[in-house]
Amino acid sequence: MKLWGGRFETGPAELFERYSGSLDFDRKLFEADVVGSKAFANALCGVGILTAAERDKINAAFDGMLAEAGAPGYFDADDEDIHTFVIRKLGEEVGELAEKIHTGRSRNEQVATDFRLWMKAAIRRVQAQLEALMNSLLRLAERESDALLPGYTHLRRAQAVLFGHYLLAYFEMFVRDWHRMQQAYNRTDVLPLGSGALAGSGFAFDRGAMAADLGFAAISANSLDAVSDRDFALDFLYAASVAMLHASRLAEDWILYSSEEFGFLEIGDEVTTGSSLMPQKRNPDALELLRGKAGRVCGSLQALMMTLKGLPLAYNRDLQEDKEGVFDSAAQVTDSLAILALCVDSAELKRPAMEQAAEEGWVSATALAEILARKGIAFHRAHQIVGGIVLASVQQGKRPTEWTMDELRGFAPELDESALAALVPSNALENHQVPGGTATDRVREASAAARARLAGLARMSASEGARTT
Repeated sequence: MKLWGGRFETGPAELFERYSGSLDFDRKLFEADVVGSKAFANALCGVGILTAAERDKINAAFDGMLAEAGAPGYFDADDEDIHTFVIRKLGEEVGELAEKIHTGRSRNEQVATDFRLWMKAAIRRVQAQLEALMNSLLRLAERESDALLPGYTHLRRAQAVLFGHYLLAYFEMFVRDWHRMQQAYNRTDVLPLGSGALAGSGFAFDRGAMAADLGFAAISANSLDAVSDRDFALDFLYAASVAMLHASRLAEDWILYSSEEFGFLEIGDEVTTGSSLMPQKRNPDALELLRGKAGRVCGSLQALMMTLKGLPLAYNRDLQEDKEGVFDSAAQVTDSLAILALCVDSAELKRPAMEQAAEEGWVSATALAEILARKGIAFHRAHQIVGGIVLASVQQGKRPTEWTMDELRGFAPELDESALAALVPSNALENHQVPGGTATDRVREASAAARARLAGLARMSASEGARTT
């Protein structure tokens, strides 16, 4: 069954049928197509194409289709696409009445509507998973609130930070991801139905009523744009790509931190595997897979950009290529965030190794230079003095905490007991009292604020969910 064909003397070649068919992937739009068609049936009733009884008969059939869709083999068919499939199924239930459902509607606007409906639900799933991951990060930060970590720049030990401060850095990234997803949602939440093929429908549909029926916040302003716009898909893929980049960075950290060379933490058996040859191995496969999948999602963004870059207005069949990358990316980012939350929940810190690395690494050097600066020594000179102490430590094989007060004064008489205390990393980090710093009180405040922000995001999601259901 074709939704077109009167113009043609013969049908398409079998090869082209296989090449152009999309049911194998756009079947994901089934529920959206049925729900959108129900709203369109209401609109057809509003303009007199369907009687109320006909509309009710069609919508009852649609409800039955939604109920049956989970049955094995339900989608075993050779229809051209999901729209053809749905109308054929409708015809099996209501007969010739099904032929009225496409009155005044183009597949161009139909697929754009279906895609947006599906996308809105997908974005909400990603946001929910981001919230779960942020909750896992906060739980770990609260549980290990006083754990000490050597912070790194250039992958070299730099300054001491609290482990909670480190986790809150990723919390901030994922909060931004949540808001990027919300921005993508807002741009998706626009109804194209009523745009026709490109010029607008020839029937006086109440587009506002259709939008309310389907839970859209607005209707599209221009029919040409509405049927060919895929910016919302790009917005989603960009937000998904950045979220995967952030997840991949955390995965990379923990692949390193869980190695024997670092030994800072261990992730659970739930997310690790062994070797088929080497009995001692405990590999961070979940994190490595996540790191790899980030490239896959980013690739989908680039692919859709290249698909769109040269398209003339309005609809072109190239746009069939918009969905597979989005469908795959939505699945990958949702699963990856869930896996990362499981890694965080199963993590066990190895505090002695973290503290030892901090104590050996001269992460207190900056604090020592700042003490000299507070005593009136120009920072450049203070930097040179402390650099000399570090060099002497390297030459003599001494740890920072092994220096005595008299030895320190030999480098700079201005150094006092506060300098000796600052050589202990847990004391040095208390030097960072500015908002956003790693001092204990600041991290405690930031953790509480993060908990409140997360609760706010959850409330926003709940209220938005209530609006769209």
